[in-house]
Amino acid sequence: MTVAPVTLAVLIAATLIIALLPFVLFRTLRKPFALDRRDTIVGVAVFTLFAMIVERAFHGLVLSQTPAGGWLTQPLAFVAYSALATAVFEEVGRYLGMRILNRRYGASAGDGRGIGYGIGHAGAEAWFVGVLVWGQWSYLAWLASRGQLETQLADLPGDTVVRLHVMLATLSAQSILLLLLERCAAFVVQLALSVLVWRGVRAGRAGVLPLAIVLHALAVAPGLLYQVRVLPPAWVEAGYFVLAAILVVVLVKACRSPRAAA
Repeated sequence: MTVAPVTLAVLIAATLIIALLPFVLFRTLRKPFALDRRDTIVGVAVFTLFAMIVERAFHGLVLSQTPAGGWLTQPLAFVAYSALATAVFEEVGRYLGMRILNRRYGASAGDGRGIGYGIGHAGAEAWFVGVLVWGQWSYLAWLASRGQLETQLADLPGDTVVRLHVMLATLSAQSILLLLLERCAAFVVQLALSVLVWRGVRAGRAGVLPLAIVLHALAVAPGLLYQVRVLPPAWVEAGYFVLAAILVVVLVKACRSPRAAA
């Protein structure tokens, strides 16, 4: 099989855009909002620990205790469980990370700390979920275009090879652009939640944690509903586009630099 050159080019471009997004955003906002690399590093560490290690271990435990054909095979149960698990682990981690930053370095004026942390948290997600996965797809698509894919996959199990073939066969420039839109929307959502939680932590309001959990669960629910074929992809992508646009406007209008907040 082969992958169209245009599809491969779009895939590589999308991977580079997502890879560079957190770095470009940090560099752009560093001076206006007095961003601190420590906040961003904490954001990366929190996402890695809570989302990639603790949450995955929890999922493994739940799946090991769930019989085949159990409650997780029900579409709405799967959506509710996945949305809540993702929201709880990430938001608890975000809240604890910002509490640590607040105690160790003190409350900073403006929203710079929330933005800096958010770039780290969102950037880590973008790399784990987008860049690393799409980078592998790009490599496999490149091998397919050179006729070397079968040789590279010769040692893999048959079902794995079939899944990879199906994935490559269904890739198109349009589907990649939709994935890019989804990743950008997820980045904006993470940034907005980070600013929200930071403001709550700075004000000493513990109620911001359950609020963030609910908002996060609602934000990821449409994508999960698409996975279980309840919502069509066009609706989901349109919804994420509108959500991202609204959040960008809100962030631009609401976020304050340290000088403006002083």
